[in-house]
Amino acid sequence: MEKIKINSEQAPKAIGPYAQGIAFGELVFTSGQLPLNPETGTLEQGSIEEATRRTIGNLQAVLEAADSDLSKVLKATVYLKDLNDFAAMNAIYAEYFGENPPARTCFQVAKLPMDAIIEIEAIAHK
Repeated sequence: MEKIKINSEQAPKAIGPYAQGIAFGELVFTSGQLPLNPETGTLEQGSIEEATRRTIGNLQAVLEAADSDLSKVLKATVYLKDLNDFAAMNAIYAEYFGENPPARTCFQVAKLPMDAIIEIEAIAHK
């Protein structure tokens, strides 16, 4: 097996020396996705609900470029600037991951790239 770099024009370009995602065998590892507009590369935070939707949309684009999708996510990690946003984020997250959600870790961090309020990364299968 070899490591395959995943690139999606539907997701924001990497803001550093990393890949949007890596496929290895039947697994896909995404880099953390922020609420960035894929066309402009600008941060679109607004409310935590809006930021969560944009972030999951970016995550979905990376997964689709790797022949996967949100229904195949095995593990997600959610980083929040403010854990007080947990309930609102969770409500939006549940809309996307439905009745069979992946394992997940969520915690508050001191600061995220570009001063974002949320970042999500995932491990999925193809």
